[in-house]
Amino acid sequence: MAITVKNINGTPASKCKCGSWLDHWDKFSGLQTGTCRVVGCNTSAEVGAHVQRAGSSDWYIIPVCKTHNACTEVLKVNDLTTFISANVQETCAKKI
Repeated sequence: MAITVKNINGTPASKCKCGSWLDHWDKFSGLQTGTCRVVGCNTSAEVGAHVQRAGSSDWYIIPVCKTHNACTEVLKVNDLTTFISANVQETCAKKI
């Protein structure tokens, strides 16, 4: 089974305190990055992509390769993918 997502291109101005969006995913997922989460891709994940799940307006970060990060079409990702909020107010900028 796969989850349909849309890559949100053009988010370079979006920042977090983690150093990179891939570091953000690592920190808040508690998992190892490993490979790109796009179904059928076995390339190492190199970046944290901003995506929207089908039917959602929320933005999430998932690990993908640079090729899939540049895609503008809908992508299918592994259904075991952990989606981490891209809203830094809920994660790395959250006041404790």
